[in-house]
Amino acid sequence: MTGTIINYYIHCKRQCYLHYHKLNLEDNSELVKIGKALHEEKKTQEISIENIRIDKITRDYLVEIKKSDADIEASKYQLYYYLKILKDKGIVKKGKLEVIEKNKKDKNSRKIYILELTEEREEELDKLVKDIEKLVNSDSVPEIEKGSKCKKCAYYSYCYI
Repeated sequence: MTGTIINYYIHCKRQCYLHYHKLNLEDNSELVKIGKALHEEKKTQEISIENIRIDKITRDYLVEIKKSDADIEASKYQLYYYLKILKDKGIVKKGKLEVIEKNKKDKNSRKIYILELTEEREEELDKLVKDIEKLVNSDSVPEIEKGSKCKKCAYYSYCYI
């Protein structure tokens, strides 16, 4: 299980399934390339712990940086998952989700969300992980979740062309 898989499951179960099964179409996505460039510009030094990559850890926060707030809930749960992994290792932090480029009116603004891992969130994550395991161990690809988010997705050509 990775934070990306958590994020994708909330964003789109089909994307989650395909990515988990190593069908990676993101290398050809301009939006993904922009996101990676923004990470490099911020000079984040990713930290690897087991199978997760954390953007930054400060004295008080585990920091996750995102290009856009297009699916903020998925990004929040990715960060909650990272917080749980650290907590399981005895490191308790708050989460800071930094959105570099807001999706709405002011393209150069910066939005920050402060998150805390509660017992309720941990229970949600445990259920979420079980649901994801059930999905990815299935023999069939989930149906397309049609929506406006599809147009910018790296998997668009797989689903629609």
